[in-house]
Amino acid sequence: MTLALLAGCSGGQDDEPAATPSSASATPTATTPTPSPTATTPAPPPASRIREVPPAQWDAIVEAGMVRPECPIQRREQLSRVDLNFIDFEGRTRRGHVIVNADVARSIQRIFDHLFAEEFPIRKMRGVEAYGGDVAKSLAADNTSAFNCRRADQINAPFKDSPHANGRAIDINPLENPWMDLRCDCWTPPARHAERTPGPGKILENDLVWRLFDREGWIWQNIDVPDYMHFDTGYPSRPFGGS
Repeated sequence: MTLALLAGCSGGQDDEPAATPSSASATPTATTPTPSPTATTPAPPPASRIREVPPAQWDAIVEAGMVRPECPIQRREQLSRVDLNFIDFEGRTRRGHVIVNADVARSIQRIFDHLFAEEFPIRKMRGVEAYGGDVAKSLAADNTSAFNCRRADQINAPFKDSPHANGRAIDINPLENPWMDLRCDCWTPPARHAERTPGPGKILENDLVWRLFDREGWIWQNIDVPDYMHFDTGYPSRPFGGS
């Protein structure tokens, strides 16, 4: 969550059940029959995708104060929206998204596609503007999120250098992976899951989540205090060289 750390206004609700492709969109032929989904063989969820941040969602981001003159992100095209499937803690397939810098979008898509395939549980996944740009509210909701040019009282790095303000950091399952905030000498969110023992949705060094991010060139808890939820591509944040 550190250094700096949507319901998409035009993209539907977040954390909704992943929709299945409409059978009306397929045109069966005599030589290539299209099987219909059945109770025992449900249709697969739609694939993940990278797209522009919808204009209405960008407006909500700006209205939440996440784009200001001192912030590194000033234009909608600097960001991408990655629509993703994930498995929740009840084992259900859900659809969410993260807003990231356009130069890390494909890397994030690869990582979370793999996490979905491995059924790593995630509580929810939506933009921080859904919480009025308030990182504390997003963390308390156990929300997995990325881009946020945080308010001055919620930042641990200069705005221009902050990985979260640049959209090159992500916080995963904050309740299961808290961080130590030295401003209050306390765990945020609370310390219930602070011990690094295996558990649903938790991140440990050399585990699946750690390996996937490390392979892509991301750094885990890139700060001098425990920050188990947080991955970024480096500090100070600079253009990402991955593809």
